[in-house]
Amino acid sequence: MASVGPSTASTPPTLPSGPAVFKTIPYAFILPEIVCGTWVWIFVAATSVSLPLLQGWVMYVSLTSCLISLLLLLSYLLGLHRNSENWKVLDSLYHGATAILYLSAAVLQANATITSEFRPSSPLYYQLNCVASFFAFLTTFLYILHAFSIYYQ
Repeated sequence: MASVGPSTASTPPTLPSGPAVFKTIPYAFILPEIVCGTWVWIFVAATSVSLPLLQGWVMYVSLTSCLISLLLLLSYLLGLHRNSENWKVLDSLYHGATAILYLSAAVLQANATITSEFRPSSPLYYQLNCVASFFAFLTTFLYILHAFSIYYQ
């Protein structure tokens, strides 16, 4: 006998478009990644980049990641993905690679913070470096969460 009910074959999940992006995990992480990454860039820039070799990389990673994540968010909001399975792979690879780059930037920023503690410059620079380090590690964590939640979706 044939079953009369609906097919039990699993259909692949659809990618969100429009405002649904902000309500769907892992895509809801994109906006906090952009905001936290922007704070990293702002706080490092506010220190006058006293250690250009270290903080230059931090600024490059944070600014580039913010811009690419913003383009990715806009593409999801406008529905440019057309529910293609390749977008999941692209999103996962991007967020995984960015998590690794952000981890390197966060470690360099932490090193810059430790170095700035013993400089005779204003204690304000040390405090700004502390906050930049915090946001760099927080942003790294958000990118890792995003990459793994797409992978396990």
